[in-house]
Amino acid sequence: MITDTISRFLDKYTAPASKLRWLKLDNAAKIYPAARRKNWSNVFRQSVTLFDDVDTGVLKSALDITVKRFPSIAARLRKGVFWYYLQQVESAPEIREEYSYPLTYMSKEEMRRCAFRVIVFQSRIAVEFFHSLTDGTGALIFLKSLVAEYLEQKYNIEIPCENGIVDRRAMPTEEELEDCFPKNAGAVSASRKDTNAWHMYGEPQRDGFLNLTCFNIPVKEALDIAHKHNTTLTVFMSAVMMKALLNLQNEKNPNVRRQKRIKLLIPVNLRQLFPSSTLRNFAMYTVPEIDPRLGEYTLDEICKVVYHKMGLEITAKHMSCVIATNVNDEKNPLVRLIPLPIKNAVMKAIFDSVGEKKSCLTLSNIGQVKVPEVMAKYIKRFDFILGVQAAAPYNCGMLSFGDTIYINFIRNIKEAELERHFFEVLQELGLSATVESNQNGR
Repeated sequence: MITDTISRFLDKYTAPASKLRWLKLDNAAKIYPAARRKNWSNVFRQSVTLFDDVDTGVLKSALDITVKRFPSIAARLRKGVFWYYLQQVESAPEIREEYSYPLTYMSKEEMRRCAFRVIVFQSRIAVEFFHSLTDGTGALIFLKSLVAEYLEQKYNIEIPCENGIVDRRAMPTEEELEDCFPKNAGAVSASRKDTNAWHMYGEPQRDGFLNLTCFNIPVKEALDIAHKHNTTLTVFMSAVMMKALLNLQNEKNPNVRRQKRIKLLIPVNLRQLFPSSTLRNFAMYTVPEIDPRLGEYTLDEICKVVYHKMGLEITAKHMSCVIATNVNDEKNPLVRLIPLPIKNAVMKAIFDSVGEKKSCLTLSNIGQVKVPEVMAKYIKRFDFILGVQAAAPYNCGMLSFGDTIYINFIRNIKEAELERHFFEVLQELGLSATVESNQNGR
């Protein structure tokens, strides 16, 4: 019965190649194709681990259904005369087996075929997205909807369309496909002036191997300690990361006068400020910082810095100014008429000189992941993994599910120094954590 329903749906909504939907890249997505290089592509991963091993055949059927619902995510990257654009894929990509490490390089050729991957390892379903397709919020909606479809087919259950799960057999709405940056651009542009941050360094891993370390922290313990410091969980964990970075720089360079600023890039989901149901990129960022040359910082002091920086900048008025800066560049008639190869060279130069020099690393927190109760009993955990930066060795993704916070550090150098300092800060605070790693002695 369910097979007949799926067949009828696919017959109805499978479009011929000539009628596949195509979309301009959203304002935030335009930089990512230009910033690529031979050993780096801006790809991130979201995954769900189930209690039972994944049935790949059922997952393939679920993926065939789900991709039709997400034409802006189930897409390939195409090259135009003046801009790149997205084109909906004709069919779902083949499901892959896991590699020895996550987020392997996504080549231009692969992106031309399909700019996302679905990977299975035992009980884990992972999806890796080229960042031009979507942001963390859109990716999570795709992943949860895919898993809901899989569970419905596998266990013959019905999962309500709530908590970010969409009806896979409905047509996508135009609001979901909207580039929300232009309509929320303010009348005043923000300045791009900023100071450089301290960057970590180390011995590169051979063969492009990426080290992944996950800290599993009890939500209740972390909340209790955050409340003792009179702050929120997001502010508290950001301050812990900045304290670890500060301690690592002190270890690397004891001469305080020669130290650089500790700056943490924290993405901001703009859907919490501007009404939107888009599944495309719709995020900006805030960058709290401390200057070690001014003296020592307690954790309470860092918490206050982060709290006030976020309070000042995470407002509709401020973010509209930041959006305007980027949108105005895109609207410039001269910029629009410049051929794509020249645009790419200019945007790559801007990205290299500005994009990653202004923070030590990114700490991207998706927040609490919720699913319907009927679905939750099949799920052990969720994970969020950012790719490393192009010119810096670390990045970090964070979320909570159930009673656990999962913080994934990824790095392309051998030394696990930041993870060590992060763990030491947690220990000093009396916060317990279990640590998992894919290190293989390389």
